Amino acid sequence: MLAELLLKWPLIRQIIEGSDGTGREAMSERTRALRPKNEGAATARSICPYCGVGCGQLISHRDGKIISIEGDPESPISRGHLCPKGAASYELVTHPGRATKVKYRAPFSRRWVDMTLERATELVARRIWESRARTFNEPAMHTTGIAHLGGATLDIEENYLIKKLFTAGLGMVCLSNQARI
Repeated sequence: MLAELLLKWPLIRQIIEGSDGTGREAMSERTRALRPKNEGAATARSICPYCGVGCGQLISHRDGKIISIEGDPESPISRGHLCPKGAASYELVTHPGRATKVKYRAPFSRRWVDMTLERATELVARRIWESRARTFNEPAMHTTGIAHLGGATLDIEENYLIKKLFTAGLGMVCLSNQARI
């Protein structure tokens, strides 16, 4: 009984086996039974939503829930590393205090009210169209009443399509992208 108890102690196993203490002999039964938190989960590649550098992320998910977000070692930009903000991305999407509803405060109101995403999208689209109609310069075929600042995580193709839509479709001339900063 004492021998069994002593053999559970990693130091004794290391002395008996003559090893350097970095292998299985240094592990307890509990440690040997541990499994990776993302074992059996599907993994999706993504890009960090923060500064615009475009660091790669691996998002592990199981049964429709995100279980971890880590740096992507195959990313040529970050090579598996994430800054503190990127490393906290998991908390960004899973925190119980995360806002999940659209909040709206009408002009001159002191109260915020919940609004459906569909209603908020309609409101934004209507206001853009009204601003365009009010500020559209017919001879020049453009408006300076609305502008667009693109996010740096968009790729060149997405920015090209946005530019075409907003310049040719809406007549906007004030377009920029954070990638140039």
